[in-house]
Amino acid sequence: MNTAIIDQLRTLLMSFSLPYTINDRTNITEIIMTTVCSLNEMEYQCKCEGLFVWPNDMCHSYETCDNITDGACTCINALPNNGQFCQLKKGTTSIYSIDVDVRFFDSLLVNDLRNLITNISLPLTLNNNINVTDIDMTTVCGLNGTEYECKCEEHHVWSSDTCEVHQVCDDIVGGACGCIQGLPSVGQLCQRDINECEDAESVCGPNSYCSNIIGSHNCSCWSGFAALNRNSPVSLNNPCVYVDKCVETPEICGPNSICNNTDGRYNCSCMSGYNVTDPNLPINNSNPCRDVDECVETPEVCGPNSICNNTDGRHNCSCMSGYNVTDPNLPINNSNPCRDVDECVETPEICGPNSICSNTDGSYNCLCVSGYTNPNLPVKNRDPCRDVDECVETPEICGPNSICSNTDGRYICTCRSGYNVTNQDLPVNNSNPCRANTAPPIATTVVKMSMRINLNFDTGLMNSTDPKYQKYVQLISAAIEESYTQLKNYIKGSVKVTGFRSGSIIADYTIDTTNSSSSSSSVDLSSANTQVSEVLLKEGIPVASNAFEESVEIVLTTKEKFYDQQSMELRCTRPTSVVGTIKWRVNDKDPAGNTGKYTITNDGSDSGSTLKVSDLSESDNGRYSCIIERRTIPYVQWQKVVIEPRPNIIVNPIEIKSPCNFETVTLSCCEERYPIKWDGNSSADQVTISGPGCIMLRHLSTRCETTDIFTCLVNMDELKEFDYSRATVTVKTVNEFDCKNETLGVGKFGDIVKGPCEKGLEGRITYECQRINSKHDWKPIQRECVVEAIQDLERKVEVLVVEEIPEFMSNLSGTAEQKIVEITQSADTVQTIVEILSKIASFSESVTISQPVMADFLKTVDIIVADESKTTWDQLNNGTKTENRSTELLQAIEKISNNLSEDDFTISKTSIQLNRTTIKNSFIGTSQLANSTTQIVIPNVVEPAFITIIVFTKLNNVLPTRNTSKNDNRTSQNRINGDVVVVKVNETINNISFAFDITNTSLGNPQCVFWNFSLDRWDSTGCKVKHSRKEAVTCECTHTTSFSILMSPFGLDHPALAYITYIGVAISMASLILCLIIEMIVWESVKRNNTSHMRHVSIVNIAVSLLIANICFIIGAAIADQDIKQEQMISVGRCSPVVFFMHFFYLALFFWMLVSALFLFYCTVMVFSQISRAKMMIIAFTVGYGAPLLIAVITVASTAGPKNYVSKENACWLNWTESKALLAFVIPALTIFFFNLMVVVVVVCKMLRRGVGAATQPNERHTLVVIARSVAVLTPIFGLTWGFGIGTLVSRELGIHVVFALLNSLQGLFILLFGLLFDSKIRDLLAGRLALRTLTSSDRTRSTTAGPSSSGFDFFRRMRGRRNAYNISEVAASSGVTTSNSYSALDAFGSA
Repeated sequence: MNTAIIDQLRTLLMSFSLPYTINDRTNITEIIMTTVCSLNEMEYQCKCEGLFVWPNDMCHSYETCDNITDGACTCINALPNNGQFCQLKKGTTSIYSIDVDVRFFDSLLVNDLRNLITNISLPLTLNNNINVTDIDMTTVCGLNGTEYECKCEEHHVWSSDTCEVHQVCDDIVGGACGCIQGLPSVGQLCQRDINECEDAESVCGPNSYCSNIIGSHNCSCWSGFAALNRNSPVSLNNPCVYVDKCVETPEICGPNSICNNTDGRYNCSCMSGYNVTDPNLPINNSNPCRDVDECVETPEVCGPNSICNNTDGRHNCSCMSGYNVTDPNLPINNSNPCRDVDECVETPEICGPNSICSNTDGSYNCLCVSGYTNPNLPVKNRDPCRDVDECVETPEICGPNSICSNTDGRYICTCRSGYNVTNQDLPVNNSNPCRANTAPPIATTVVKMSMRINLNFDTGLMNSTDPKYQKYVQLISAAIEESYTQLKNYIKGSVKVTGFRSGSIIADYTIDTTNSSSSSSSVDLSSANTQVSEVLLKEGIPVASNAFEESVEIVLTTKEKFYDQQSMELRCTRPTSVVGTIKWRVNDKDPAGNTGKYTITNDGSDSGSTLKVSDLSESDNGRYSCIIERRTIPYVQWQKVVIEPRPNIIVNPIEIKSPCNFETVTLSCCEERYPIKWDGNSSADQVTISGPGCIMLRHLSTRCETTDIFTCLVNMDELKEFDYSRATVTVKTVNEFDCKNETLGVGKFGDIVKGPCEKGLEGRITYECQRINSKHDWKPIQRECVVEAIQDLERKVEVLVVEEIPEFMSNLSGTAEQKIVEITQSADTVQTIVEILSKIASFSESVTISQPVMADFLKTVDIIVADESKTTWDQLNNGTKTENRSTELLQAIEKISNNLSEDDFTISKTSIQLNRTTIKNSFIGTSQLANSTTQIVIPNVVEPAFITIIVFTKLNNVLPTRNTSKNDNRTSQNRINGDVVVVKVNETINNISFAFDITNTSLGNPQCVFWNFSLDRWDSTGCKVKHSRKEAVTCECTHTTSFSILMSPFGLDHPALAYITYIGVAISMASLILCLIIEMIVWESVKRNNTSHMRHVSIVNIAVSLLIANICFIIGAAIADQDIKQEQMISVGRCSPVVFFMHFFYLALFFWMLVSALFLFYCTVMVFSQISRAKMMIIAFTVGYGAPLLIAVITVASTAGPKNYVSKENACWLNWTESKALLAFVIPALTIFFFNLMVVVVVVCKMLRRGVGAATQPNERHTLVVIARSVAVLTPIFGLTWGFGIGTLVSRELGIHVVFALLNSLQGLFILLFGLLFDSKIRDLLAGRLALRTLTSSDRTRSTTAGPSSSGFDFFRRMRGRRNAYNISEVAASSGVTTSNSYSALDAFGSA
């Protein structure tokens, strides 16, 4: 048999399934190859397998082919003649399991056998080679009725195979059972149960309980833990993990609480501003955190003259009316109370014009000056003192037969026609009345006049109740009366101002004269008009040169109506009483220059003139004037012409396809102003009226593949020649189609048609034939629909004249309010309104806008920027054609606010507040809008000026967020995170600040910006963040325009800073611990003289201070991280103790540096002065710890009251934004930095001049050099660190923050290097101590002159400079210590 066959046999035997049953009584339980004999060339070799060997006698009887070991070998060169084979090696134990089948006829004997086996003492020795280690009853089979049941004994089970073959008589657990019905014919009997829970963690995993059961086991989790996959049983692959109760059950702690999860448990604490209901019980839903009413518990929390409003978890302080906070940059409290506002000084215009203001505590009183009154007390700016109309209140004031003319603050008395004053030298009054003339009455004539004023037209002059209208009427009437009284033909008191027109400002008025002529040509008004101009100029009303005209309205054309694209002729005839040259004027402009539009034909005798206007349109509406220039004043004949609007014929659809199976197509035509009719229809078609101004045509299709055209036209002969009077509809009949709709017709897949908008909307909706839900239908793909009323206004604004602006804006705002739902949901309508507002704003460049017009303007803006329109604006801002609509709206707001009337007024809407006022010296204004306290502060105004401030709380819904660094609004991470404020001042302002409320406190990195229309984006040029808190940002700018704040979801939270900080702090702390260990090692050696002792005391205290400060830093960072993750402000209560100790120990670090510098200065400069070590220690510890403690206590005492001790955001550290508490660290630290630098300079100068060794011992001289080097190196490092620290407060540049983090976190390493390891004596001490320890361990009497050469510390030896290289024997000799003892030698070395 060759070796391959042997290997196959070996493999076969190893794979054989055992036990193998031969018969009912014989089982093969083990098969082992013991010996393999094979022919090796000329002889056989028999080798043993596995644990088998040839016994000693066989090894000696036959030649061995290996070594004999322990009396046995594994190979012999022969076939044994006695048939013996290899035997099991001595000392090898085999374990056998033997099943014994015991049969009883009495079941009681089973219990006896069980007891017998239980009482056998094991192990039981049968002979020298056999021990019985365990005896178990495994299976008991007995007859149960008619069949056998085999039950397993305790801790035994049937295998799963047996349980599957036989019917079981109990439960199957883990695949095993304890009882089967029947006697198993083959296989093992019950097997011992395995206790898997002996090593529970290897079975069930960590944090679990393991319970063994027969045939299996159960795993369960500890309290507070649960399976990783709760749908699967606990196992090693599905271990127990701790349950984060705070995440799984957020409400577990109740409302207003903080849940902190720990390993397997959780803790509940109340949020800032809340206390637990019952402090004796744990916080939970049954004992929740309740709001602390600071206003009740601490009534004085806000200070005097204030109002405390408790809110959920906090409180707000506000000043009572008439009081302002002392420092507006700080919160209101006892330290910053509310003080009385002297309204008369701070807001001189508060009482309005013509009043006297008197300040009182918390308020003020207003009184009217003489000649003015206000019945609606108290007097205020919005309801100012009004002129007393003495003529109305005291009709008899001028006496009988007189005319009383009221003027601003006074009145004028004149006599009625036919009466003269009694005494011409005295004014008319009751004491000097008018008396009747004896002359007969004279006939009078009314002369119509006009006057041009060099001011922009004010829209308020179109309203006779407007204060400016009444003021101008009074001033002009008084000036004319005063100037015309001296004219011979003028009838006193007859002047009447009838109204105002645009073209600058044109005032129309009439006077009565005694001249029978209808013209003023016989009355010389030149000198009187000059006087009128002078009087009005004194009142602030500049009158133009050649301002006066005599104006008469006549009919220049007999035609009643004119239409678009027609021609118009106007005929002017000169009256016989008027002599002069005839000229034409259209809307106050000369038409002679536009010969293509206008044709002027004058009569040969200059007795008349004709003006022909061609190609009329609505823009030709207006006043057409024929002017006859004469010597005195021009004579004007005029007529107002209105061109009828062009028809707006709307047909639906424009083109439609119809099936050719005799189906009816419905066509619609609408025009509200003109009569209309259908043309092209047959007698079979039906025409009906479908609504106001609408007619419907029902056309019956009878043929296929035909095209019919129907025309809807205006049913007026004078318009039939014009194309605009008709609209056509094309109807095509088709045989094949996919989509079908009564209104849209039919079409094939992919066809596009245009259909009408919904009722009340004007425009078109584009549809495409698409397959929808397994069928074809028309689907809208584009809407171009505008609210009809808004579309009508858009057409009107194209031909609007200035005088119509007030009425137009009233209609616009009223329509917007009426149709608010339709408008806010329609992008096209919003876009149309923006275009209308932009055109109105363009008018304002030459017109002054009154308060009512501006109120209507802002009312409209308020509607289109509401929250309901946010989606609409998103659609507009993301569109390619409409992305500038939002900025167009902002530009319109800015443009119109530039030209408001010079009156003080306020306009408030839901989300908009306008304040127009006069400012003197300075200005402070606060938004009164809901959820807005935006404040505007102008600290200094050189000259009194009008200011317009408009605050928008919803304009962030409209404006894009792109800035100078991000041009694409769609990818920008910035958000407008506050109100938008428009500021317009008619003087140059160099400094203006804004305090914006932050809308979303989760955003960071605030930027103060204004909208730059040139760059079309937000720009921060000239603006900067002055203060930034979690709730508000204060901006400071050097110009005025539209301002807001941009914030992004990411502040300066760079991951590199965190890694640098935590890794650096770890290195620093390890270095500090190593530093203290080194000091412990060398302490006995370095304290021999005062200089060295003082230096190392400083180093130890510097290291201890920095180590404790770093530990506090880690605790503070953990607190801050936890609060930031929970989106809360930094907990003042938890941070305050940590910040106190950080502040104290960081200051101690610097003051111990100061101690080192002072000691260096003392030893260098005061050479011959001596001070005891005890006094030095007292001074050092007083300066090192006393001064920092004093500063830290004063800081916490002065800032902890108003809770401004620690920062409320980003980190646990001293407050900067509110109280500037950080200065309590920065100022002392930088002061010590500069002082230590001066000490270093002085010491270096002293050393260079006389040498440091002149009066000091060599050992002390070395120590002083080391101190000087430490102070010179560490002081700049620490100073630069906190210099960069200040830089991080004013800059968000990543580089500055990285440098600060590196220097700050590695201070411990700097102390180790420059304080200890760079000192050659310390290195020698360490090297020598470790070397001597090595030497004394091998030979305690070895000479110390060997030095550290055998210590292996080449590193320290390389670090030593040659200048200070001393060997141990030299140092020992100089100190007078023997060298026979290694410990003495070490001491001598340490004292060097």
